[in-house]
Amino acid sequence: MVEKIMQDACDDTCDGTEADLSLVKDNMVDDTAASDMADLFKTLGDPTRVKIIHALTLSELCVHDLTQVLGMGQSAVSHQLRFLRNLRIVKRRKVGKTVFYSLDDSHVEQMFIQTLQHLKHD
Repeated sequence: MVEKIMQDACDDTCDGTEADLSLVKDNMVDDTAASDMADLFKTLGDPTRVKIIHALTLSELCVHDLTQVLGMGQSAVSHQLRFLRNLRIVKRRKVGKTVFYSLDDSHVEQMFIQTLQHLKHD
């Protein structure tokens, strides 16, 4: 059986909307911001990093805590934390020899919680 694939396109008689396209174009995100945003979403495309972020929405944790919660080795967790830290998603705080991790700011937490809410939305 051949399935017909429907593509998103205007029909031949479409003259566009009444939207002010120059206003839309003038307010588009610039290339740098679009690239940075895409990098952020790529980062969130990894299930391990998503789990780390979720754990850190619940509590500030040290690497040992995260290894226990995730059931992963310290090296793997540290690697992911370094990646998240470089993108300013998490920050660290050192007390003696122990390093505690938390989300970098409330925007990260809000984005994460809103994404979860979106996924649960019917």
